[in-house]
Amino acid sequence: MTQENVKVLIIGSGPAGYTAAIYASRAGLNPVLYTGGEPGGQLTTTNDVENFPGYPDGVNGPQMMTDLQKQAERFETDVRFGMVTSVDFSGYPHKVIVDEKHEITAEAVIISTGASAKYLGLDSEKRLLNVGVSACAVCDGFFYRGKEVAVVGGGDTAAEEATYLANICPKVYLLVRRDEMRASKIMQQRVLNTPNIEVLWNTSTDEVLGKDEVEGMRVVDTVTGEKRDIPISGFFVAIGHQPNTGIFKDYLEMDEAGYLIVEPGTSKTKVEGVFVTGDAADRVYRQAVTAAGTGCMGALDAERFLAAKEFESVEQ
Repeated sequence: MTQENVKVLIIGSGPAGYTAAIYASRAGLNPVLYTGGEPGGQLTTTNDVENFPGYPDGVNGPQMMTDLQKQAERFETDVRFGMVTSVDFSGYPHKVIVDEKHEITAEAVIISTGASAKYLGLDSEKRLLNVGVSACAVCDGFFYRGKEVAVVGGGDTAAEEATYLANICPKVYLLVRRDEMRASKIMQQRVLNTPNIEVLWNTSTDEVLGKDEVEGMRVVDTVTGEKRDIPISGFFVAIGHQPNTGIFKDYLEMDEAGYLIVEPGTSKTKVEGVFVTGDAADRVYRQAVTAAGTGCMGALDAERFLAAKEFESVEQ
């Protein structure tokens, strides 16, 4: 196994990872960034991004991530394709294994591994992703203004997405598999008190309909087995996200869903020199701009940590 020592290692290449790289490289920390299995993160699966500051005409998701990568590389970030397969945060400096064959020791580690949206697993859903199927109403709802849409899910996220869409769409169907929602009482009340949201209880999705874009959905009554087609233009899946944090479970604190826990108002974990940015720690907002903001925080926290370490060594 090959070995290498680096000052700052960034794991992940979404808005959080690249922003951390830009700040860390400008601070002279010579960061090394590994892209992970999905270079560019979730935005590479998004056609149009219209809510990120600085793009008045919007931007293609993959193009935006290419821009961020180029900006990081301009300041000499070492961007590498590869997957961090295991870590050892039991000592210092920290050890990280890449692709099961390359060992890196790092003085500071910035985790930007993100989270992946959960989908239903339908072939039609996958085929129509980004042409009517979405996992983020705040990101993509604008494109369906004035059109009828559906939201799948029974938790707080689904309730929030449905009420958000109800402000811009004439009709929103909320598909709930059971005869009750898991959402908090207040969110349930908001849904039930919104006249243009129709809750379809005991309902699951059999297929998303449409050839080149979403034209409807075929739903199934989970009690009777009856199927019916409903015309819609947008199909929003809100059944949760899975943070990509499994390799850190033996060393870092996480909540029941797998989101890493940081000290409030910082990117710091309980392990010194390990910082978390972006959706790996954010179960609330999950936006590109908030991820980028925490990327900045992670780099600044790492810079201050390393400066304090250096001062301690001089003092000794």
